[in-house]
Amino acid sequence: MKNKMKTVMWMVLAAAAPGMAQLQPAEPASVGISAPRLQRAAALLESEVKEGKLGAAAILVARRGKVVLEKGYGRLAPEANSPAVKPDSIFLLASITKPVTACALMLLVERGLVSLNDPVSQYLPEFTGGERNKVRVRDLLSHTSGLPDMLPENTALRRAHEPLSNFVAGTFKTPLLYTPREDFRYQSMGVLLAGEIVERMTKMRLRDFERKEIFEPLGMKNSALGMKQGWRIEDTVQVYESPTGNREDRERFGANSAYWRDMGHPWGGMHSTVGDLAILMQTFLNGGSSAGKRWMSPATVAAMTTDQNTRLHKPWGLGWALSHSTVWIYAGDLVSASTFGHAGATGTVVWADPESQVLCVILTNRPISIDGGRLLRLVSNAVSASVS
Repeated sequence: MKNKMKTVMWMVLAAAAPGMAQLQPAEPASVGISAPRLQRAAALLESEVKEGKLGAAAILVARRGKVVLEKGYGRLAPEANSPAVKPDSIFLLASITKPVTACALMLLVERGLVSLNDPVSQYLPEFTGGERNKVRVRDLLSHTSGLPDMLPENTALRRAHEPLSNFVAGTFKTPLLYTPREDFRYQSMGVLLAGEIVERMTKMRLRDFERKEIFEPLGMKNSALGMKQGWRIEDTVQVYESPTGNREDRERFGANSAYWRDMGHPWGGMHSTVGDLAILMQTFLNGGSSAGKRWMSPATVAAMTTDQNTRLHKPWGLGWALSHSTVWIYAGDLVSASTFGHAGATGTVVWADPESQVLCVILTNRPISIDGGRLLRLVSNAVSASVS
């Protein structure tokens, strides 16, 4: 009778939250995962926290839709009385935001509202002059637009608490670094314009479009671009910031400031949890289906996870990074060539391997710049090696 009640309860919860139906907990051995080997991945994060090298971390590993590891380590903030990190603790994702912005734009592509091969000026008439007319929509997502990663006036804009619209205006005018599609350079400002196209085509704020068309349909209840209504920064994981930097700047526009957390910047302003991100990655592994319902077409999924830069030999999908890119190495050394994902400067990474059907989400609060992402690679290697 008790087991029957549990089954009924699970069915009710799954119906209420679409993402829960496609990701269920299971024993590692049931999906061909070695529990002792998987524990090595968890131990690496736990050790870093115990040694004081890492303040907070959470990890989720799943295979074939079964969650075999989901755990949190450390505390939300450095204070000793700060709450412990849980699997559902909310992290600032940084650049994992980029492929989510790409998802928003690609939903418009598959609905016949945008073409990837149109010039960006078709949707943003202010983006003209010089070689800007050569920049296509697809270049914004494959990092071949010629736009810079950050504007020269980035710090000044942030220090002045300028709205996102002024970053867009600056991107319309900033010089291109090279002829579009003649080179590859990772560029946040291209993703900014991708988000601007979504806003103009839908007449909605990007954060609202993502909530309505991505987070709610997939059951990503703890995800938001910027801060969700009712959230408090102190209830999220605090990003580590070096005490040797400019304190006034940290407080005014740093990673934990109210301005930066709620700006909703399309290249790095999303918040989420390991569980919510796992739902997104599993949906891509499912070819665009979530809990048996079609969310994105298989054709769109294939385009986003296929190399768009073959001529340049600089592998990248539409929004998603690919494992064989020399630029993106944070999924480790053992994943297959078909693996896709993304990392974030705040110390985060997500990846999914279609060959092994393994997905991994690692969220920390230690910026990648501190160790070059080495910890993320080591943990990812241990996850890949756990497949029997």
